[in-house]
Amino acid sequence: AAGNAHMVDVSEKKETERIARASGRILVSPAVYEAIAGGTAKKGDVLGVARIAGIMAAKRTSDMIPLCHPLPLAKCTLNFALEEVPRRAVRAEAAVKVTGETGVEMEALHAVSTALLTIYDMCKAIDKRMEIGDIRLERKSGGKSGTFVR
Repeated sequence: AAGNAHMVDVSEKKETERIARASGRILVSPAVYEAIAGGTAKKGDVLGVARIAGIMAAKRTSDMIPLCHPLPLAKCTLNFALEEVPRRAVRAEAAVKVTGETGVEMEALHAVSTALLTIYDMCKAIDKRMEIGDIRLERKSGGKSGTFVR
């Protein structure tokens, strides 16, 4: 009532299977695109490292987002697609699953954000003009609010 921040009490919520999918992209130069596609980035396997970073981020979301509940994730996947049109980019998509009292939207969004930041970190020596954007929730299911599809 006073506007004070607080963690939502989820103890009365029904435990259900909850799944969230989020996506985002990083626009890159031709040189960065070729380094990622060809596996020639000096720091190593860009997408492999970004995948691990994103999964780790999903598992640690409550450590970074103050009012998120810590969740025992059942599954987290991160996939990437190299896009050439209309601009060279890497698209990241995370899917996160839990059986619990609250959803995993923040975990999916955190996974995508961290994966894209990792791509930036691994390729910034090639070109610092990369742009991260289009980070959004694509779909979520489970819980009282039901299914959301963008």
